[in-house]
Amino acid sequence: MKEEIYRILQEIPKGKVVTYGQIAKILGNKYYARHVGNILHENQDGEKYPCYKVVNHKGKLSIKYAFGGIDKQKEKLENDGIEVIDYKVDLKKYQWIK
Repeated sequence: MKEEIYRILQEIPKGKVVTYGQIAKILGNKYYARHVGNILHENQDGEKYPCYKVVNHKGKLSIKYAFGGIDKQKEKLENDGIEVIDYKVDLKKYQWIK
């Protein structure tokens, strides 16, 4: 499952995000969202596997973003051209639909 999650991360285009639940659904079970989050938190290579592009179902960023916290995740998203307001992304505008 870990390899499949990392593969999905590599497919997300610049300027787009996905949710934990969306990845879980791609994996075949929408209830895996928490498991997806746990695997992403163990990510050892944030550049190769851009977990900063994953937000919760409301578009909120992760307080526990593994590579520097929520402000670092915000910075990375903004560098991708994604507008972040109050640590939240507009999913209607930025969500990648696979």
